[in-house]
Formats: sequence, structure tokens, C-alpha cells
Amino acid sequence: MQRFSGFGLISHGLSYHENWQRMWRNPTPKKSYDVIIIGGGGHGLGTAYYLAKEFGIRNVAVIEKGWLGGGNTARNTTIVRSNYLWDEAAALFEHSVKLWEGLTQELNYNVMFSQRGVLNLGHTLQDMRDIQRRVNANRLNGIDGEVLDARGVQDLEPLLDCSARARFPIMGASWQPRGGVARHDAVAWGFARGADAHGVDILQQTEVTGLMIRDGQIYGVHTNRGDIEAKTVGCVVAGNSGVLANMAGIKLPLESHPLQALVSEPLKPVVNTVVMSNHVHGYISQSDKGDLVIGAGIDGYTGYGQRGSYPIIEHTLQAIVEMFPAFSRVRMNRQWGGIVDTTPDASPIISKTNVEGLYFNCGWGTGGFKATPGSAHVFAASLAKREMHPLAAPFSIDRFHTGALVDEHGAAAVAH
Repeated sequence: MQRFSGFGLISHGLSYHENWQRMWRNPTPKKSYDVIIIGGGGHGLGTAYYLAKEFGIRNVAVIEKGWLGGGNTARNTTIVRSNYLWDEAAALFEHSVKLWEGLTQELNYNVMFSQRGVLNLGHTLQDMRDIQRRVNANRLNGIDGEVLDARGVQDLEPLLDCSARARFPIMGASWQPRGGVARHDAVAWGFARGADAHGVDILQQTEVTGLMIRDGQIYGVHTNRGDIEAKTVGCVVAGNSGVLANMAGIKLPLESHPLQALVSEPLKPVVNTVVMSNHVHGYISQSDKGDLVIGAGIDGYTGYGQRGSYPIIEHTLQAIVEMFPAFSRVRMNRQWGGIVDTTPDASPIISKTNVEGLYFNCGWGTGGFKATPGSAHVFAASLAKREMHPLAAPFSIDRFHTGALVDEHGAAAVAH
């Protein structure tokens, strides 16, 4: 780590950081690698980091068509939780939360993980029955969770309208104290720096234009910077997963949808937790800068646009003002869209394919950020051993043929 005197800091500042030590190299692609990871978001960079650090596979390239974290990693609302219903999903997301809890120390980089807790509100008797079922399932799996009544919710979030006059009265909520938020950019940068330190080549502005497949085996990729060979290729490209799969003649059960979110002007601390409502269809937290971070569900149409639309913003803000009337005059600062890939059962695909050596990690919908370290860890283990990790095995592509779905539409809440 570089250390600067006061004069050094001034001189480096005046140079517009041009002389600062780079956090990772910008290497020229080699002709071949042991493993290629396509996708330079949190999942892809994390996979490369764990491959190098835990499994000693350092001849690895991460190929990113843009810049690191320029996709969904930086286009989400950073919520972290593990209160999923089914055993398979709960185990995977809980593995991720445990890694989140030590990630700053692991990477020696502050990912700003804040365990402020997550509330999933219930507005009807059926909501509360579903909440009780999910909390009971969580606790049987060793995952923290409580069922709160309206008074318990109000104690945590005094600005929430928990009165009987609300259009959708709040009857209670599930409460996961260990949930929270993290800093999206820091996660990508921390994994990138860690992977680079272990010898991984991070290739930005390198677009994959085709897959090199012969006799049912992958042996590399075509890129805009030339062909790069590898006998193991992991694809972690979120909303573009279907496009990449088509290059291999594979049709994945995915739909790519725009997902919009927005932030407000900064305020003093007013929201203590993460508040989510499936019924009202909106969720909110407050960043360390004071912005209100707001989102809802995916757009109803499929597409690859990263733009916003006024009707979605209006619908989302109606939900937030329904829950927090005091925010009706808060001004919105910025809005964005991401591209999310959704599956029929609202659970991811972490799987081998019928092409030897080609693996996909996709279908996270809007829940990908919370799974970042857990997804990366189990995917790295799967690539290293050429056999799917036990936590990944239930999320094989084959489940859409066998019918062994992991239906998490309820626990995904506002996400799908």
C-alpha cells in the first residue's frame, strides 16, 4: 500500500491521480489460459479471486466488454439478505451472507457492509401467513428471522405509516437483523484488486464475439482483440447470458428485462433499515451519503435498454409515498436501469452445459448482488473441480426438464 506525506498527497491530487499506483494491471491478453471467466462484474471477479486464492488456479483471465462493474454490479440497490423459503435457496444465500460478514477483512478492502436489518412488510392476513411460514423455514435452517407485529415494525421505522388509515395497512413484517446493504463499486474493486494480486489477468474493453467449440468441447473464445484459448470457460454476464448461450447453440430458459431504480437528494438519517413491500411494490433504504435508494420490480417487457421510463418511476414513488408519506416532497436526483435475466422459478442457474468445459452462472434476476460472494465461491469450486459444488447442484439447467424447480417467487418479493 502506498503511503504519502502531506506534500505527496497534494502533488498526487494536482496530477489528477495519474501517478497513483493502479489497483490492478491492464495486461495484454495471452494466447491461452487455464480458465476464462466472461463477465467483469462482482460474480465474475469473485470467481476469479477464489479460483486463484483457494484453488491455486492463477492462469485465469476475466474478460469484460466494457469496464469493471459497469453492468448490473453498479446498477442495483445493494440489498443483502438470506431469508429465502426453500432449503436450496436459503443455503446458498446464507453461505453468501456469511462470506459478506468477513469480506472486508478477506479482501483488505472496505466493502461497507452494513447489517442494519431487512423488513419484509405484510399487509394482509395471507401476507402474514406467508411471512410466518418463511420465518419458520429460515429458523429451521439456522437463519435468523423474527415475525413482528405492527408495533414492532413502528419501533424500528418511526416514519413508516403504520396507522389504520393507510390504504394498505401494515399488519406486521418479517425481520432479518443480519441483512443489510453494501457498497456495490467497492465489491467489484475489492475482488478485482485481490484477483490481480494473485496473478489473474483482467481484460477490459474486450468483447467476446464467439465461442470456439469443436467436437462438443470448448477450447477458447473469439474476441475483438483476437482468439484466446482455454478448456474451461465460465459465463457470468447477467442480462446478456442468453446472447452468449446462443453462441454455443444453447437456449436457456431466461428472459432479460430492464430493471429501474433511483436515488433522492441526500437527507439526514431517517430510514434505519431496509424496508421492502411486495404488496405495495416498492423498497427503500438509505445510503451512507444520505440518499434514499429506491426500487421495485422489473419492467413488464423484455429488452436490453438501460434507460428509465416515467410510468415506472411514478409507480415506484407512489408505493414509497404510500409507506412513507413524509417523503412526498423529497426530490429525486438520479435514475438508472439495469438488465436482469429471470428464470421461470425465480432462482439462478449455476450449471454445466452439454458443451464440455462450458459453464453458466446466470438467472439471478434482481437478487444477484446479495449472492455475490457466495455465488462466486461455489462457482469457483465447480470450475476448479469440474464438478458442481453441492450448494450449486440444485440450480442445474436440468431442473427445467425434471421439474425439480426451486420456486422463490414469494421470497424474491418485489424482485420478479
